[in-house]
Amino acid sequence: MGGFAAFLERIGRGVGVVVGTLYQAGRDAVDQALINIIPFMAFIAFVIGIILGTGVGTVLANVLKPLAGTLIGQLVMAVIVGFPVLSPLLGPGAVIAQIIGTLVGVEIGRGNVPPQFALPALFAINPQVGCDFIPVGLSLGEAEPETVEVGVPAVLISRAITGPISVILAWLASFGLYT
Repeated sequence: MGGFAAFLERIGRGVGVVVGTLYQAGRDAVDQALINIIPFMAFIAFVIGIILGTGVGTVLANVLKPLAGTLIGQLVMAVIVGFPVLSPLLGPGAVIAQIIGTLVGVEIGRGNVPPQFALPALFAINPQVGCDFIPVGLSLGEAEPETVEVGVPAVLISRAITGPISVILAWLASFGLYT
């Protein structure tokens, strides 16, 4: 019986280690959600409420809508939307991108904007994607404060640079799509 009891004891200890590890991982996940993610979600809900409640999103979308009909206009739109100070404010909930995308889609459907501008328009309205989540992502990765100080502006500036480049690449890729 001694060998069988030792075998059961080893299995019991192994199961205990696995259960303990999984339990601690669950506690850590809930802790991260409460400390980092939930406050960020509350902030984003607040910003989305302000954008929708004040009508700023619709006004900005209507101002940017005429730019969607030309490549130069889409490049200008990508620069405006990807501007490092604006992009974290435009990013939450993708409210601005949704409104502009809907308006551009309607204009394409009406024939006012050629369909070959659909793909570049997608990239023109989305340079801000992810810019609102950078600080949270860095904090989830437990980045040092110095990393956050350098990382956030680096990502914002890189999105401002790659936004117009992605519009040009999408414009080139759209040749022959709608013929």
